[in-house]
Amino acid sequence: MDPIGDARALVDERFPRAVWAILTGSVLGPARTAGSDLDIVVLIPEGPGYRESLRFRGWPVELFVHTREALEGFLASEREKRKPSTHRMLATGVALRGDPSEWTARCAEVLAGGPEPLSEGERERLRYALTDSLDDYVHATDPGERTLIAAALWTETAKAALLLGGGWVSQGKWLLRELRGLDPALAERWVRVRESPEDLAREVLDRAGGPLFDGYRA
Repeated sequence: MDPIGDARALVDERFPRAVWAILTGSVLGPARTAGSDLDIVVLIPEGPGYRESLRFRGWPVELFVHTREALEGFLASEREKRKPSTHRMLATGVALRGDPSEWTARCAEVLAGGPEPLSEGERERLRYALTDSLDDYVHATDPGERTLIAAALWTETAKAALLLGGGWVSQGKWLLRELRGLDPALAERWVRVRESPEDLAREVLDRAGGPLFDGYRA
């Protein structure tokens, strides 16, 4: 199967007036699996934009269709949330139609520069939220609740480590990829403590100034 050729054929069929289109995602690299799909970002001259899932030539396909205005809005929102999903898609993709180089270069520059530093209020909110989750975990007595709290604390620990460490944040498999990019040793330890994340959560808190509860005001 030829992901680039098939993706280009889909764009030619569905978007003959596209300004540009990019194929991106794990299908292009060593992380490709039997279940990898064709992630295609398309810039159209006029709206409305949309997201659509379909199958084409045996491929699962995810289409991300934007107008210039909508794409600008997505990118601005991602920078504010420090979660650069679309930036990564554009920075690492292969052009299928048109010339997206302006957008590709821009997104690559944003990724390389990293997110804006956290404000003091944002740091305190992260410390408080992780402290609260850790306290829930430590004092949980119901086995079912403790399992759920452990899962939530494990995920929050990774996100807090990324944000407090000046990194980008994400979810799913990209949460681990972002953590490996920021601190490979911490990422591997994080994977190992999935069912008992207490000590690592405390370590992340200590790096940021320690637990925060008494006196916190938002």
